[in-house]
Order: sequence, then C-alpha cells, then structure tokens
Amino acid sequence: MAHESRSRRAGVFDIRLIIALLIGVYGAVLTVLGIGFTTDEDIAKAANVNINLWAGLAMLVFAALFVLWTWLRPLRVPEDVQAAQQESAQ
Repeated sequence: MAHESRSRRAGVFDIRLIIALLIGVYGAVLTVLGIGFTTDEDIAKAANVNINLWAGLAMLVFAALFVLWTWLRPLRVPEDVQAAQQESAQ
C-alpha cells in the first residue's frame, strides 16, 4: 500500500521570509541614516565609526542570507495532513 506523499512549498508563510523582511527594512533604514543623516559629531561619539551604516549593511546581508536559505532549502507542507499523519504513524 504505497502512498505517494504530495507536498507543496510553504511560500510566503515561511517564517524565514518574515524575519528577512523585518531585518531588511530595519537594515535599509539604518543604511539610509548612515549615508545621509549621520553627522561628524555622531561619528566621533561612536569611536569614528559610522555605526548606522555598518549595522545597516550587516542587517541587509543577514536578510539576503535568510532569503537565499529559504530559496535553497524550501519548507515542504504536506497537501493531505491526514495521509501524512498516517504515514508517520506506520
């Protein structure tokens, strides 16, 4: 009684994409602040490092890695939950 398990991708309901979106938005805001709105006085307070720019860029890279992870290793959701539960019980 071989039952072929069918599944589909989780898509936008994958929590990794939601995390990537949130981190990406914050990263974009910090990058814009670091490029256009950080004064020399602010940089001097932060040990001569434009921390908004670097933190924003790091967050954008982190978000891109999450999107890449989601694309390379998508979550699979069984189409028939009852059949999946029966298969796991056997």
